[in-house]
Amino acid sequence: MRKKNALAVALVATAALTLSACGTDKADTSKPVTDVSADMNTKAATVLDKPFTKPNLVLTDTHGKKYDLREQTKGKSTLIYFGYTNCPDVCPLTMSNIAIAYKKLPQADRDKLRVVFVTTDPERDTPEALGKWLKGAGDPAFTGLSGDFPTIQAGARQLGIGIDPPKKEKDGTVVSMHGAQVIAFSPKTDGGYVLYGEDTTADDYTKDLPKLLKGENP
Repeated sequence: MRKKNALAVALVATAALTLSACGTDKADTSKPVTDVSADMNTKAATVLDKPFTKPNLVLTDTHGKKYDLREQTKGKSTLIYFGYTNCPDVCPLTMSNIAIAYKKLPQADRDKLRVVFVTTDPERDTPEALGKWLKGAGDPAFTGLSGDFPTIQAGARQLGIGIDPPKKEKDGTVVSMHGAQVIAFSPKTDGGYVLYGEDTTADDYTKDLPKLLKGENP
């Protein structure tokens, strides 16, 4: 999310509720937007004035086992992203950029980081499908989660991220409208304190991850 002028504050604020069909955007104004502290430069990260509480999500991981998000990521630097495996562009690019930065970390630091991909298309994104996709689009160490759509949607809303039920288009393709933000959670407080937009690059993540691992502002 690039902030180049005084309008950036408003743009960043509305970004938390932007829906993306991996190429098509629309706004969701169904709930208030969280206040953010907009850094008026070219940093990719937006540090939130009021951190998000980590969603109380219990879903199924790629091994078919129950995954309690709060319990499994407690005290760990965590990146959470909502998307789907059939996305043609934004989702695989986002996960690939994070994976590139992740691979540059020392193994000891990788062990401290949790990267969680929550599907917005659970009917097609079974645990097995998520596992196969993450190996190519992200990294085998990343966590993929699936479950029932209402639970996933409610969890996303707790982070100011709107997602709609997958919809079949006239040409037969199924599109999942979803917010394209990555939320970073602090290992110190477990609060979601940093937001990244879909234009965040691998270099941005490479630069910021060492600070996120310490719970510092990027």
